Amino acid sequence: MEDKRIEISDERMDSIIGNLLRIAVTISALFVIVGAVFYLWHHGMDKPNYSVFAGVPKNLDHMDEIIEEAWRIKSLGIMQLGLLLLIFTPVARVAYSVIAFLILRDYMYVVFTLIVLTILLLSITGVVM
Repeated sequence: MEDKRIEISDERMDSIIGNLLRIAVTISALFVIVGAVFYLWHHGMDKPNYSVFAGVPKNLDHMDEIIEEAWRIKSLGIMQLGLLLLIFTPVARVAYSVIAFLILRDYMYVVFTLIVLTILLLSITGVVM
């Protein structure tokens, strides 16, 4: 029976990670830009009130609410989604690294990378502060 191992070189792994980061940052930037254009289209002529700080609207402080607002083509939701995508870019890189290290059968790095991935996910979800 033939051994059907998948081989990946370090250079190929670096290239894939670089492309993943480049594509993710570009997509998140496009979301932020599109959201900003929509926002300026609707609110560009509004006079700001600098005496009151409003911060992020309450309907945009959870991931499901952000996705719902972006789905409804609301400008702030689209911008927030772009920022979420930017935050998840390093998470995607670490998740890819776990898969790559599994393919390379480098189990020590799989364990270390899984620890990093767990810490990232727990930090993002607010479990670990």
